Order: sequence, then C-alpha cells, then structure tokens
Amino acid sequence: MGKKIFRFLWKAAAWFLGLSIVSVVIFRFVPVPVTPLMLIRCVEQVFSSDDLRLKHDWVSLDEISKNLPLAVVCSEDQNFLNHSGFDLKAIERSVDAAKRGAKRVRGASTISQQTAKNVFLWPGRSWIRKGFEVYFTVLIEFVWGKERIMEVYLNSIEMGKGIYGAEAAAEFYWHTSAANLSRNQAASLAAILPNPRKYSANPPGPYVQERTGWIVGQMEHWGTIRFK
Repeated sequence: MGKKIFRFLWKAAAWFLGLSIVSVVIFRFVPVPVTPLMLIRCVEQVFSSDDLRLKHDWVSLDEISKNLPLAVVCSEDQNFLNHSGFDLKAIERSVDAAKRGAKRVRGASTISQQTAKNVFLWPGRSWIRKGFEVYFTVLIEFVWGKERIMEVYLNSIEMGKGIYGAEAAAEFYWHTSAANLSRNQAASLAAILPNPRKYSANPPGPYVQERTGWIVGQMEHWGTIRFK
C-alpha cells in the first residue's frame, strides 16, 4: 500500500510539474483567456443573484498607455524592475510591522507574485497556496521576463466587479481605450487595486482621491519605466 501511494504521489508531482511548465511556456506567447478568479467571481455572481458580468478584452502592452504600467509600479511594486520576483526588503518591513502589532500591515506581494496568483491559482492565504505562488513566480520570472509579466498583469488583474484588465476598465470607467488613459486615470486605476470590488476609479471616493494624488506624485518623480 505504501509503495502504491508513493508511486501515485510521484506521478502526480511529475504531471503537475510538466503541465505547469507547459502552461507557463504557452502563456509566454498566447493571451490568457480566463483566470481562476474570473470563474470564481462568475459563480459568486450566480449564487448572489447579481447580474452576470465578465468584461475582459486582451490588448498588447503596446496598446496600453505608458501611464498605466508606471502607475502600478509606483503604487504596487516600486522595486519591480530590480527584483527576481520577491521584494525581500518589503517582506522584512511587513514582518517587522506585524511583530510591532501594527493594525494595518501593508502586503509585500510583488507584481510578479500577483500575476502568478491571478493566472494560475485561487484566492486564499494558506501556506499550500503560498507555496504554489512562489513556484509559479519563479517560473514566470525565468520564462516570461518583466515586460511579459507586466502585459499579463495589466490584462488579467481585477479592476472592478466583473471588470478585468486595462482595456475593460478604461471602457467601463471612462468610455475610452487603454491606449488613451491619462496620468490621472491610470493612477486612479492603480489606487483601487488593493480592493477593486470596494473602491471605484470613477467616481472616486476620498481614499481613492488621496491615493491617486500620491501615485501621481510618484509618477512625476519616476518619469518613465523602461523594460530591459
């Protein structure tokens, strides 16, 4: 019995390893059509009797205003271009804040980690899911590179109830395209990312207005970002 279980686990691990690598390689070149979170949200809408809505229009990074990648880097992960998937200094700060008993601890999840979670995994905070997140983060950093990670991130991330990606968000909030997003609009989208189902980019509430102003200031300081 023990040998059978071992063989089963070994085969399962080998299949998972093979399929995960193949999936990452495919999505290096092919648009991500749907994510686990999109499917989960659709099911939630059905059981909550809400109108079923899923807006997701993939566009290339060249078709997205340069304001948006700059805004999300300034807001979410200012070390994005320099780390290898994990911001160790941000993790240390988060751990220290938790030890001090801070009521609100800012997460240390990078854009790379968020992309890995959005595309391949389910929401949650278990150690098992976190372990898979680390694995997929290492894979996409190695196979995709920063520019592709940013492209997938901006096309897959939740930006409102049933709204996924830059193109759908630009159309929903301002009736424009992702290519035409202004600096303020891009900053507003970045401002709602911590909780896009609670906050609105347009019209913005007090928190989003304040956060948008801070992000715009950071964008002016950065000027632009260049992928290697």
